[in-house]
Amino acid sequence: MNRNDVTEKIITAKVSKSLQWSDIAARIGQSKEWTTALCLGQMTATAEQAGVLGEIFGLSADEQKWLQVVPYKGSLPTQVPTDPLIYRWYEIVNVYGATIKELIHEEFGDGIMSAIDFSMDITREPNDKGDRVNVVLSGKFLPYKTY
Repeated sequence: MNRNDVTEKIITAKVSKSLQWSDIAARIGQSKEWTTALCLGQMTATAEQAGVLGEIFGLSADEQKWLQVVPYKGSLPTQVPTDPLIYRWYEIVNVYGATIKELIHEEFGDGIMSAIDFSMDITREPNDKGDRVNVVLSGKFLPYKTY
């Protein structure tokens, strides 16, 4: 057994029980975005969170321990993603990445936006021409140090 096996079991149980990520998140007391990342193998659960997920998904004590192991981050299997939705994010970074970098450096200086001290909010934005996906990414700015 490994973390990927636990992730597959979670996904299978979610589908078979017709669960929603937002409902699972409410049970563990975290955002739907963070909770989804946790359940997909990209975050580390506390023992308490692992216990709640164990109840929800029918995970054994050993499987719950895997949720508490720091995962290997990065879930894309190929350099250029083939899933259409993920590819569009890749395309956004490919097209607008230099612009985002330039504007962050202009506003904050030489540094990076943290993906550790980070939050994300994904919501539906009603629109007469078709609903829009509203994604807000918020990461702490970390300046490069001189030494």
